[in-house]
Amino acid sequence: MDNNDATPISSGVQGLDYVLRGGYARYRSHLIEGRPGSGKTTLGLQFLVAGARKGERCLYITLSESKRELLSVAARHGLSLDGIDLLELVPPELSMDSSQLQTLVHSSDLELSETVQSALAEIERLKPDRVVFDSLSEIRLLSQGSLRYRRQVLALKSYFLLSNATVLLLDDLTAEHDDLNLHSISHAVIRMEQLSPTYGGERRRLRVIKMRGVEIRGGFHDFVIRPGGVIVFPRLVAGDHDTGEVSSPARSDSSVDTLLGGGLARGTSTLLIGPSGVGKSTVASTFCHAGLMRGESVLVLLFDETKRIFLARAAGIGLDLQPFVDKRLLLLEKVNPAELSPGELSSRIQSAVEQGDARIVVVDSLTGYLNALSEEQHLVLQMHEILTYLNQKGIVTILLLANHGLIGQMAVPVDMTYLCDSVMLLRFFESDGRLRRAISVVKKRVGPHEDTIREFRIGASGLVVGEPLGQFRGILTGVPSYLGKEADLLANDTP
Repeated sequence: MDNNDATPISSGVQGLDYVLRGGYARYRSHLIEGRPGSGKTTLGLQFLVAGARKGERCLYITLSESKRELLSVAARHGLSLDGIDLLELVPPELSMDSSQLQTLVHSSDLELSETVQSALAEIERLKPDRVVFDSLSEIRLLSQGSLRYRRQVLALKSYFLLSNATVLLLDDLTAEHDDLNLHSISHAVIRMEQLSPTYGGERRRLRVIKMRGVEIRGGFHDFVIRPGGVIVFPRLVAGDHDTGEVSSPARSDSSVDTLLGGGLARGTSTLLIGPSGVGKSTVASTFCHAGLMRGESVLVLLFDETKRIFLARAAGIGLDLQPFVDKRLLLLEKVNPAELSPGELSSRIQSAVEQGDARIVVVDSLTGYLNALSEEQHLVLQMHEILTYLNQKGIVTILLLANHGLIGQMAVPVDMTYLCDSVMLLRFFESDGRLRRAISVVKKRVGPHEDTIREFRIGASGLVVGEPLGQFRGILTGVPSYLGKEADLLANDTP
């Protein structure tokens, strides 16, 4: 028996080997199914290109696309098909250069058995290590019956196994209903899907329905098709990652640390809640600047503003962050929720932590992240895995969440308070005809914290936090009223 039988071989697709626990099974047939446009052909080409780079003999059998079309797809992705044999079972007028075709058969004029025999004869001649068969829908049409179709595919599978070839069988699901006949006879089944949201770019995802003898990483995994081919973003599972080292608390170098009992503990998450414009991003920026001054790497995911505005706002309060951007200590990622899938966003965070060694991660804001997901429940589940992963890595995570409205009764679009270790509440209040700001810590799981309410001000000199104010009413209802002395409030900036 071959010691390499069913051992994993690389798929040539970034991220897919991780999902498959190493790659496709050697000498086995894998069913890749999906509607037209889901990325099956590109996935197959990457599989063969990866094999050709290792010196393996590779064969692409096409019944649905011409050689010209395949070469065009490969060229757009920057993939070279040198060293890959093409067996084209389409009319010759569709080929780009018929003089260079190794085999040319009129599939429309052949019976099913003759079509299959043509493919088997080429396999017998070339003895390839990797084969892509595109597509089974043509065999289904020629079979004109499910029983004959199943028997022909079984014959193909048996021949591939005897030939010691690793095979991808592509199926575009053009039948009236999803045909599950092939699932039972295939070693592995991968379903590729393309979703079209009401607004924004298309979303693609795949799921490994089965793979014999392998504990696959289940569930849906987002993927994209970009120049270079398919890129898979494995679903983040916090339990698959080791814990990180927890060091001293992260401080903001401001009076906010007093409210927090000394700062934010490593490996915890903090939620900043408040109406738009109250100062959530400014508070987060003070923690980022303090961490950067300590030499720590910081990742900021910007949903609601551009990089230029973020840097300009920080500079306006005396925090010059541009030098840290130039040194690659501060990583600013502008996120377009209409174009970015949740899986890719998780992958960006994981990459920054694993490769960039980020110690502080800021998501500004969760309101924007919510727009990247179609359902609120998905956001909570996704954030649970992300926060657990970051906590295990000893990362300080700061999440911003905007209330609906500016004043009066306010509500949050999604309840994230139970997921976070600390919650800071920021509110506007009115006093002596002026709009002022209040900050308080309503929850902290790790260590002590103040239960007071303090006024804070944002000015050219930065974030200034005043002394505890005792004469407040209604701070938690969203309609705060200050009943104390004006002398206890922070002095106004002089012109």
